[in-house]
Amino acid sequence: MTADGWLALVIIFAAVLLLAITSFGAELVLMGALSLLLLLGVIPTDVALAGFSNEGLATIAVLYVVTAGLRETGSVNLLGSRLLTRPASLRKAQLRLMIPTALLSAFVNNTPVVAMLIPAVRDWAKRFNLPVGQLLMPLSFAAILGGSCTLIGTSTNLVLNGMLITHTGESLGLFDIALIGIPVAIVVMVALVLLAPVLLPRDGHDMVNLDNVRSYIVEMLVEHGSGLEGKTIEAAGLRHLPGLYLVEIERGGVTLSAVMPGERLLGGDRLMFAGVVESVSDLQRFDGLRLAEDHVFKLNTERSSHLLMEAVVSEACPLVGKSIREGGFRNLYNAAVIAVSRNGRHVHEKPGDIVLQSGDLLLLEAHADFARHHRNSRDFLLINQIEDSQPYRANRRWVAMGIFFLMMGLVVTGVLPLFEAALLAAGALVISGCTSAGSARREINWQVLIIIGASIGLGKTLLATGVAEVLANNLLAGIGNDPWLVLTFLFLFTAALTAMVSNVAAATLMFPLVISISELTGLRLYPLLLCLMMASSASFMTPIGYQTNLMVYGPGGYRFNDFLKIGTPLTLLACLVTVVICGFMLSGTN
Repeated sequence: MTADGWLALVIIFAAVLLLAITSFGAELVLMGALSLLLLLGVIPTDVALAGFSNEGLATIAVLYVVTAGLRETGSVNLLGSRLLTRPASLRKAQLRLMIPTALLSAFVNNTPVVAMLIPAVRDWAKRFNLPVGQLLMPLSFAAILGGSCTLIGTSTNLVLNGMLITHTGESLGLFDIALIGIPVAIVVMVALVLLAPVLLPRDGHDMVNLDNVRSYIVEMLVEHGSGLEGKTIEAAGLRHLPGLYLVEIERGGVTLSAVMPGERLLGGDRLMFAGVVESVSDLQRFDGLRLAEDHVFKLNTERSSHLLMEAVVSEACPLVGKSIREGGFRNLYNAAVIAVSRNGRHVHEKPGDIVLQSGDLLLLEAHADFARHHRNSRDFLLINQIEDSQPYRANRRWVAMGIFFLMMGLVVTGVLPLFEAALLAAGALVISGCTSAGSARREINWQVLIIIGASIGLGKTLLATGVAEVLANNLLAGIGNDPWLVLTFLFLFTAALTAMVSNVAAATLMFPLVISISELTGLRLYPLLLCLMMASSASFMTPIGYQTNLMVYGPGGYRFNDFLKIGTPLTLLACLVTVVICGFMLSGTN
């Protein structure tokens, strides 16, 4: 091995070690390692930047825009409400999430599947007080397992099949890998459900203390003809909202207090909620609920452009001493008062009847320009915009879903590659008003993109310096002809390589070695290739091994060690099942 090879090995090993034992951001560590390799002259600029010109990275960036369109129209929420209903237990929640995800990922690229479900799963976890850290990693793993069950389910399988065609002129069938992929998926998902409560972080959304200064009373209306009509409070998901509770229901002039979970909702019901501002903002995104104060909807701008804001009334405000309705707050500020908090306590009157006092904390619905126009106004001491509080663009929902499924259809039928189909869908979503250009820009997770680009560059470094090939050849030299030993080592070494670089890089590196093993030992290539496919998809031990792991890394609040703790036993289980099946396939021919 050359001096550059040794230096590259040391730097990359040090980066992986830093990720494993420290809390440094993955993007900082990986970019630091890549920059150091470039500055020391170990790799040229084109190798260092290879990851950032990678089509996969660009595809993920575009898919974030597609996700923005689905999220802002409520399409993700609609899909999630059908799939992600109230679970009886955490384990049942994990199964309810993983099984459909695996089935979908077998036929659709798993990256958009995970991108679409991440916000839905986060909302689901928040609504039913589930620990999101127990759900997002199973989501990614289920997508990986489902993708490994068919030839088209993952790019790794397609790349290896292309190399097989070039080498032998033969192609695998669509479901050839399913003989191994399905048993592995079943065993690993069952193990994941058993191990997750012990090995994954429990970061449940605890109920927030309602006695803090940012708590409000808000009145919501059940819309006639909505999906909430006829449902019980429990079934509608309105009983266990984090940081929020249902105080009473007003129905036909009669007030129902101490609402029981079995109470059925009727169209026109007025629901009185008490809660903190973050939870109040979630209510207006609840399908079938709208703010009960009619004057909220008479603002002069489209409601989808509105945001929730908090404003503290100053002594100089001309409306102090007047009721909100009497002072004409809406006409004066083009903003609607949703609720008022005074001295840290809820004000129980209807907003229009509340007489304002200096120091009152108002929860407003207003256009995004409100903060800019009134930030220096003497009428308000402070204005705070609530993040991610726009109402859904519900009138564009079916347009967004149609564009998404058209994108999927173009990809599955092979009319367009994923990147081009996603680019077309992203443009259509912006042009059709399903999302705005500004929202699309904000939706892109630059941290994830930097991690992906840097990790691909490090993988290219291993290949360019010859480190990976030297290590693989030296280790494989002592294997011998025993098929069980060959398969075990092939799986574990490939899985370890995948954890350090990426699944495609590991697969393409190991393919020539699999060919050599087959020729030298006389073992059939077909079972060896299937073992390589499964091993290169077993990306459970690190977040950098597969892009869906990187996508859930931040939203799930994971650390590098979380993947290592649960990914190691899952990898060993996948190895056991794969080696047993492939071993019998080889034994039957010898």
